[in-house]
Amino acid sequence: MYNFKTGFYADVRIEDRFNTNIRMQNGQLYEAKQTTEKMAFVRVFDGKMWYYTSTDDVDSVQSALDELYSFAQADPQIDSHPIVKRYQVNKDVKLVFTDRCVKNVPFEQKLQLITDTANKLNSPLSNLKVAQYLDRYSVYNFYSSKGADITYDFQTCGVAYAMVFTKGNENLQEQLSKARTDFTQISYTDKELDEFVKRCEDFITNAQPVQAGSYPVVLAPIVTGVFAHESFGHKSESDFMLGDEAMAQEWSLGKKVGSDILTIRESGVFEGSGYVPYDDEGTAATDTYLIKNGVLAGRLHSATTAAALDEQLTGNARAINCRFEPIVRMTNTFIEAGDSTFEELIAPIKHGYYIYSVKHGSGMSTFTIAPNLAYEIENGKITHPVKIAVMTGNVFETLGLIDGVGNDRELLSFVTGGCGKMEQYPLNVGLGGPHIRVSKMNIQ
Repeated sequence: MYNFKTGFYADVRIEDRFNTNIRMQNGQLYEAKQTTEKMAFVRVFDGKMWYYTSTDDVDSVQSALDELYSFAQADPQIDSHPIVKRYQVNKDVKLVFTDRCVKNVPFEQKLQLITDTANKLNSPLSNLKVAQYLDRYSVYNFYSSKGADITYDFQTCGVAYAMVFTKGNENLQEQLSKARTDFTQISYTDKELDEFVKRCEDFITNAQPVQAGSYPVVLAPIVTGVFAHESFGHKSESDFMLGDEAMAQEWSLGKKVGSDILTIRESGVFEGSGYVPYDDEGTAATDTYLIKNGVLAGRLHSATTAAALDEQLTGNARAINCRFEPIVRMTNTFIEAGDSTFEELIAPIKHGYYIYSVKHGSGMSTFTIAPNLAYEIENGKITHPVKIAVMTGNVFETLGLIDGVGNDRELLSFVTGGCGKMEQYPLNVGLGGPHIRVSKMNIQ
């Protein structure tokens, strides 16, 4: 395909991307567009330094390669370099979405979907309603000087309906969203829409202030996923450890960091917004245990970090598009299912809280989660809605306080937002888990 020169490692990543974005507000069409973009990211390594460039003229890739070679210095031993030795030489064609490609769904059908659904979402307490449809179909090609030759596709599509509810001085913004890899699977039933509106109306009408303190909590799957991703997943991205001895000590594999019933996995093999069969260095996806039965079992790598820490590749070198170099990023991060029912999780709680949905979360050694909808648990029963501003804690301490894991794991996908790291945002990722119970969490 390309003329790769000896004495260097080089690779070429090409993405041909199609997107649809439709946005309505209070019945008015604000945005409606379909775009296509084809770009290439080219890089050369001479054993001492990386040289990068990107271009939207994919016919000029060879010229871009040659220009990068002119800046670098050939190394006859480049194939023995610890980083280069780790690069896989995969040859594969994995096109799994061609028979259900969102490019083939008429634009009018996409617009009709959100128009019809938005018209059914009504409440006397809501004064703002936003409906959005998003999709993406990408075909990737990856070639390397070691002989890698990979073609694969990625697809996601979904809807998001956001409503603002107001009563007196109180405001609540909540979103109903769904993402799938098949357009036929993203519609909502009338019952689901009605339940969403009624839940929000009940919350804005009846939610009571929470008394700050430390309480047992049960997290819904979406909140479990945010906790796993923000509070722990980022800690597993091994580039954070390079040159940071304190973090390397904290992150010693084999260290007991959680309860025996806790297992956290990371995998790009599942269909959804975190699907990555090959990363942006041509590494095949793996199913990585980050924590297994409470013990640190793995971390996420690019070839650079795997070489630095003398560990195996995991398929987690990713970039948001061909304008950026790959860095260590998550794919699908989730807590594995346990054996408890939801009823068994809440039954022993005399006074605690059920966190149903979340605004946002963040964290490394400590974490912060801002709940949206939450409910009080009294004597093993969910009672009235409550307003919680924030939940905080130490990550490893909280992992050890997980004393119940549900049997209802959900792996969630999204088409709005995404993961941010450094200057690269948003990256498509998946997250999730089952309902989990934490025996003590700080609530304000």
